[in-house]
Amino acid sequence: MYRRLRLLLTLLAMLLTVVPAFAVSAPDFATLVEQLKPAVVNISTAKTIKPRTPVFRGPQQPGGDLFEEFFERFFRDIPQSSRKERSLGTGFIISEDGYILTNDHVVDGADEIKVKLADGRIFSGTVRGLDAKLDLALVKIDAGNHLPVAKLGDSDKLRIGEWVMAIGNPFGLEQTVTVGIVSAKGRVIGAGPYDDFIQTDASINPGNSGGPLFNVRGEVIGINTAIVPGGQGIGFAIPVNMAKQIVDQLREDGKVTRGYLGVVVQPLSEELAQSFGLDRPHGALVSEVVKGSPAERAGIKRGDVILRFDGQSIDERNDLPKIVAASRVGKTVAVVVFRDGREVELKTEVGKLSDEGGTDVSVDNSGGKLGLTLAPLTPELARRYDLAPESRGVLVTAIEPGSAATNANLRPGDLIVEVDGREVVSVKDFEAATGRAAKGKVLRLLIQRRDNLFYTTLRIE
Repeated sequence: MYRRLRLLLTLLAMLLTVVPAFAVSAPDFATLVEQLKPAVVNISTAKTIKPRTPVFRGPQQPGGDLFEEFFERFFRDIPQSSRKERSLGTGFIISEDGYILTNDHVVDGADEIKVKLADGRIFSGTVRGLDAKLDLALVKIDAGNHLPVAKLGDSDKLRIGEWVMAIGNPFGLEQTVTVGIVSAKGRVIGAGPYDDFIQTDASINPGNSGGPLFNVRGEVIGINTAIVPGGQGIGFAIPVNMAKQIVDQLREDGKVTRGYLGVVVQPLSEELAQSFGLDRPHGALVSEVVKGSPAERAGIKRGDVILRFDGQSIDERNDLPKIVAASRVGKTVAVVVFRDGREVELKTEVGKLSDEGGTDVSVDNSGGKLGLTLAPLTPELARRYDLAPESRGVLVTAIEPGSAATNANLRPGDLIVEVDGREVVSVKDFEAATGRAAKGKVLRLLIQRRDNLFYTTLRIE
């Protein structure tokens, strides 16, 4: 009996020693809130919406319609006044002299910006810089030189599962605090060309836009930006390191100058990677090179797989546009591509991205009886499917449901330009390129869909 009791006491002592190593205590959020709230601001805006003036065409002109004529004449004679559209958002102070970071969509086009501090004071705000591509804006208020400042952290060091806290004005409820964890990193949600969002389950709602996402050290690691409509526990924040790259340009120039290469890239599936001779799918596959671009001058070709840019690895296709955009315009950099079974190093000078667009584009296309109906490309078919008159290839006119062509993401109107790197200009060319392929072989196709080129794979069944 005594020996059993001693054994139980020994086991209990061991448990008391082990349990604290696994015990996890929640951060002291109350203290963090007291420290961080003063640097978070409420932003309210007003925008004048002018009425749309009806354009009368009349039934005698192309597109004219008797009902259209009636309604346009009716509304044209009714006096229409402008209206004010108001919205709410959040921001945070990044300098003692009153610079505030928020979202572009919170303040863009606003006629009036009011910034309310945590102590209740209200100031007029002026937009000093906008970046629609990253959805960031810099606002300035004149409130002295001793404002509380939010410390910017390092979002690259953020780990999935870390505690985070959002402070903002959801639905106009000022200084609302929510907590959660980092659910994921590197999310691409289609919000812009440089998507790289932090996903969090800390509650984010309309009005949180532009507000800070803090880590447990009280550092801003993200700017709350987007939500999934109808979703619960799914919010997205721009990594603060992306903001730190551009904030000086916004302050000094009011806009952002970005690097430009001049390529359209797509991801590599397992089958596409094998068709190019890669041991695994990684890098950015070039499906198109813009004429006259830095990429063309450097000798980058369609079908190249870009593995490294300026010493930075391109693990997947979304990495390239972000890395190029952050590069200094005019800098000469090395680009390593995989071509014809080996790595080739090229040199290129980083171009300047135009204000009108032209970003290095990332496109997403997934990849016996093929299930294809083909036709020679005629001028009439080119017009019907919005293809350029100079286009060359074989036109897909029909797809059999459930066939290999369906699995290859092909559609009627697609133009097959190449098969395994060989140009295809006639149905006979296509039959020659595919007819010798054994069952189970994977063919690499270059497809033109309207103005876009991309690669896909087609498995012979």
